[in-house]
Amino acid sequence: MAILIVDDDPRLRDLVRLALERAGLTTLTAADGRSALIHAAREAPEMIVLDVGLPDIDGFEVCRRIRATSDVPILFLTARDDEIDRILGLELGADDYVTKPFSPRELSARVKAILKRSGAAAPGGRPLAHGAIRLDPAARACRVGVADVALTGTEFRILELLLAQPARLLPRLRLIESIWGAGSPVSDRTLDSHLRNLRAKLTVAGAPEAIETLHGQGLRLSPALAAE
Repeated sequence: MAILIVDDDPRLRDLVRLALERAGLTTLTAADGRSALIHAAREAPEMIVLDVGLPDIDGFEVCRRIRATSDVPILFLTARDDEIDRILGLELGADDYVTKPFSPRELSARVKAILKRSGAAAPGGRPLAHGAIRLDPAARACRVGVADVALTGTEFRILELLLAQPARLLPRLRLIESIWGAGSPVSDRTLDSHLRNLRAKLTVAGAPEAIETLHGQGLRLSPALAAE
């Protein structure tokens, strides 16, 4: 298992590679979108660090194609500090983003945080359930009734936190701190993007309105689910 680094700038590619290898991670690299898709299919990386501005297929399209078949964690590298771009990336299924120029130490910390979230399904975690929704942390599997639901690492962690205390309201700040860490610069808009994707997947699987938002208070799983 390795981290796939995708960037057309060889100096930046080496910078990221060295930062992650110094953090004890194994890496492989690709210089364009087509190579990234080939590596993603053949090598099954543990995570992908993906530049948005690639010369052939842009990072958003690469992410879209990968998400059609895989929930591998993806972190975007972007030279554009534009909110619309960031939200688009998250809505396509990215787990996080880092804006250039960036600190190699910060990048390594973000990568480790994502790997920790995607591995939140550590062996030995107890199965969780609420109504038709079932979550198996040990297998990192989610089901709604008989339907399997493919979740990204962040989506899985959100649902895991809600299922752990289904009747309790979780404040948004507590969710953000539990997922991204205390003092994280992640905004409410980032959380909203992941929640929107999670709600859409649960709806398709047969659990519409599974997650309730009580404005000014927090989020919880719908009590009506427990009666189903």
